Amino acid sequence: MRAAIGLWRWRHNSLRRTTDLAEAWVAFVSVVLLCAVVPLTGWAAGSSADDSLQRAVRTQQEQRLPTTAQVVRPAASGPDAAGDAGEERLRRQVVARWTAPDGSARTGTVTTVPRTSAPGATFALWTDRDGRPVPAPLQAGAARAHAFVAGLTAALLTGLLVEVVRRLAVRRLVLLRYARLDRAWAATGPDWGRTGTGS
Repeated sequence: MRAAIGLWRWRHNSLRRTTDLAEAWVAFVSVVLLCAVVPLTGWAAGSSADDSLQRAVRTQQEQRLPTTAQVVRPAASGPDAAGDAGEERLRRQVVARWTAPDGSARTGTVTTVPRTSAPGATFALWTDRDGRPVPAPLQAGAARAHAFVAGLTAALLTGLLVEVVRRLAVRRLVLLRYARLDRAWAATGPDWGRTGTGS
């Protein structure tokens, strides 16, 4: 609004310099871009990310199947199995037995939470169609949250780009204004205040 008022004010002002009008136009265009292009960019990026992620959700839910695994024993700890202390408190590797989608029994090393890591304990496990353990499929709500963050990030980056370009343009106009003022002062300055020079 301020940009539009500034632009209107400079239309027929006798003190208006070309750089003043250009600066008002830069401000007006920046406001229009911030109000129109930034939200559209965020919406487009978020929608695109959501479509892609929802397709991934559907694909994962079709290809990953839940089953129940039973702990046989703790996994042998070695240099490859040892994680940091924080990871050890949250997840433990165990040897477990589960049934594959084709009905065959499978045994392998998987990761579970400490409360279900004792021998004989059962826990939920996701497998692919061949019976191999895989991470749980992405949920639709989590996909929407990721898409929202992607759209918001795109909008913020677009807004930042508009503001950086506006500041660079205004800085260039100010430098141009000072250069013109310096030239005008250089032409007038030596005679400033002298008698008979018309000043």
